[in-house]
Amino acid sequence: MTSTDRHAVGGARLGVWLVVAAAFQWALLGPVARVAFAEGIAPLTVAFWRATVAALLFAAHASVTRAHALRQQDRLPAMLLGVVAVAGLYVSYFESVQRGGAALAAILLYSAPVWVALGAHFVLRERVPAREAGALLLTFAGVVLVALFPASGAADIAATPAAVSWGLASGLAYAMYFLLGRSLFAHNAPARVMAWALATGAVVLAPFVQWGALTWRAWAAIGFLATVATYGAYLSNANGLKRIGASRASTIATLEPILAVGAAFLLWGERLSLLGVVGASAVIGGVVLAATASRRTAT
Repeated sequence: MTSTDRHAVGGARLGVWLVVAAAFQWALLGPVARVAFAEGIAPLTVAFWRATVAALLFAAHASVTRAHALRQQDRLPAMLLGVVAVAGLYVSYFESVQRGGAALAAILLYSAPVWVALGAHFVLRERVPAREAGALLLTFAGVVLVALFPASGAADIAATPAAVSWGLASGLAYAMYFLLGRSLFAHNAPARVMAWALATGAVVLAPFVQWGALTWRAWAAIGFLATVATYGAYLSNANGLKRIGASRASTIATLEPILAVGAAFLLWGERLSLLGVVGASAVIGGVVLAATASRRTAT
């Protein structure tokens, strides 16, 4: 093996670990957000501060790296991204966590591939291959199982209609992140796009914020969400993508709901029922199948 080959292998290995790190950081969103909720902080307030702090971090990152300014024609789309995929996603996901638990919210978030495929088919008029359609049906079936048979034991997961609705809404908002962000990230520095989107999301959320004093536990949780689970996770994922590509990264990213369920159990005692585990496995299996189908299509 030549030094070039060794360098390529080492880069790919680093890429894998960076994507794994991003999945782990994102997986802690729900469990850590529950710390702030336990301090009496509403999901809207947590979402606002997460977006605000993360926007400042990305703006500083773009300035330090001297990234080009966002293109004039992309500023309005970036703001739309902030309304839908920052304000909409953060609020719906945190509401799902508060109402139904971190494990349920993380799994329902992974309804996103279904929404992406539906949007690509009906809006962008893209054909959905049979293999990918099967993967989406598997994912949808898993979501139904998790919603109907969520949990057992002392720390039940409350799969109320509101919790499930907010969870599915977070999946839709997450899907819009990919559909709206596809062109933006292709033509602009990602840090600039994220700074604009997060700042817009913070402005949208500002009128709904509880402006009372926060406890140090609440600030610690919000700080973690903004720095580690947003800024750090995004940078880890972006650098991993450069080394291993989107298809492989998307497959590895299915670790996120598994890690989220594990973290929710360790921190809060949340656990899925047997049928809930089957449903979660179906969701993750569907995402893996869709990712491998996309990789085959690309090759």
